[in-house]
Amino acid sequence: MRFVNDFPLKNMQRFYLIKHDDVSVVRAWQAHRFEEKYFFAVAGKFLIAWVEIDNFDHPNMHLKASFHILTHNQSEILHLPAGYANGMMALEPGSELLVFSPFSLQSSGEDNYRFDKSLWFDWDAHRESGISGQKEDIPDKN
Repeated sequence: MRFVNDFPLKNMQRFYLIKHDDVSVVRAWQAHRFEEKYFFAVAGKFLIAWVEIDNFDHPNMHLKASFHILTHNQSEILHLPAGYANGMMALEPGSELLVFSPFSLQSSGEDNYRFDKSLWFDWDAHRESGISGQKEDIPDKN
């Protein structure tokens, strides 16, 4: 049994499940000025990376990304505040990630920015190294 008793579901409007059978797939970068996201590993292992966006129309190409590895054997939720871009890749085949959002699908779509996955983070280096990530503090935007 796993549980996260201190996660406030009250403000969540939706959730969705991302399943990656192929560990070569990188989903990056998705960003939101106003929407925050919450990530929970249901199965397997995911590397989640994030970067604070300085300018949503023309972001600096040299921003510093941070990352953390979420695994199914930890009852842990990673919170990314508004203003960040996120990216992810499965580190094990069949990994599943549950994502929670306080925004409706329509509101999220109106606040959606995409950036090339080659920016800010070397996905291949982290996949090949098997590095275990340390969660860095994300500034509280509340």
